[in-house]
Amino acid sequence: MSKTKIVVIGVGAVGATTAYTLLLRERADELVLIDANKDKAKGDAIDMNHGLPFVGKTKVWAGDYEDCRGASIIVITAGAAQRPGESRVDLLKRNSAIFDSIIGEVLKHNDDGILLIASNPVDIMSYFTWQKSQWPVRRIIGSGTLLDSARFRYLIGEELGIDPRSVHAHIIGEHGDSELPLWSLANVAGTGIRLDEEKKERIFANTKDAAYEIIAAKGATYYAVALALDRICTAILRDEGAVLNVSTLLRDYHGISDVYLGVPCVVDRGGVREVLQLDLSEREQRELRLSAEKLKELIRSMEG
Repeated sequence: MSKTKIVVIGVGAVGATTAYTLLLRERADELVLIDANKDKAKGDAIDMNHGLPFVGKTKVWAGDYEDCRGASIIVITAGAAQRPGESRVDLLKRNSAIFDSIIGEVLKHNDDGILLIASNPVDIMSYFTWQKSQWPVRRIIGSGTLLDSARFRYLIGEELGIDPRSVHAHIIGEHGDSELPLWSLANVAGTGIRLDEEKKERIFANTKDAAYEIIAAKGATYYAVALALDRICTAILRDEGAVLNVSTLLRDYHGISDVYLGVPCVVDRGGVREVLQLDLSEREQRELRLSAEKLKELIRSMEG
């Protein structure tokens, strides 16, 4: 039986926490850490190895891009850190140059894995990766609005006094300021969410602004996004066919094409198997198109 290898590129707060989460949950036989700061990657690998007597047999090491060879999943969290008060889209120009170098190196050593992108602005970075790699769309996946949807479900559950795992609700669109809540489809056991408009507005505002609040308080978000990335990796490695709100290339999705956005997708060992066409209200369709156009404008400005 072949061994499962996951590579994490970028071991800052998000990358290191993601690697640690994958280690704790024993998702792979081999876990490789790659970072421009080789000492940081080496230190993290040594630190994790010292905990192996408590968790399992995963082989962890600090590697180079050559170690991407044979990896089932390459998780990219590298990039410039988001500054307090900085929007995700302001990261675009700083991160595009970093990504150009990273993707070029990965492609030299792997041509059949799955690239899982978490660096912000994640939708544009995922689109950029797809264009650069020329890989099939299904194998270039952005973390999308999976975390946003988890925050949304948590806050709805808190308001209703219901376990968030029993709340079914989606945030779609950009992972960022133009994302939108699908209140029309939110439900608990098929029953619509009964909240007044004021509460709905407050819940969504807290969902959308959550990252800014956390960054202002401690400098970065990393625990919940690490769990979200672990969830995507698990769906891939176990060939689950799980429905997850990841970022993928849209093709005539309510009239939207040629842009990566977070929408519910079926994820299995091949990556994104299917994009689910949701029955959106007219208002939701309009807001999703606005989110798409915002990202397209940024892509055009970058290409110009």
